[in-house]
Amino acid sequence: MRLNNVDANIEDGKLNLEMDMPEGNSPFCVVYCNGKAKITTLPDHGETKVITHQGKVKRVKFDEGEEF
Repeated sequence: MRLNNVDANIEDGKLNLEMDMPEGNSPFCVVYCNGKAKITTLPDHGETKVITHQGKVKRVKFDEGEEF
């Protein structure tokens, strides 16, 4: 699985995350829903879609490609 759990807590209306930064300079995305947070690195070439249903995160889809 590409999504890894992140410790998240809310204090005074602020979201605090405890996580290790991904290696290198690669871009990453943090998704938060229902008190849970997850982190994933983004692909070099491709799309990452966050799919929601009734105001909640349903899934995260990855569509990757590579230039020829």
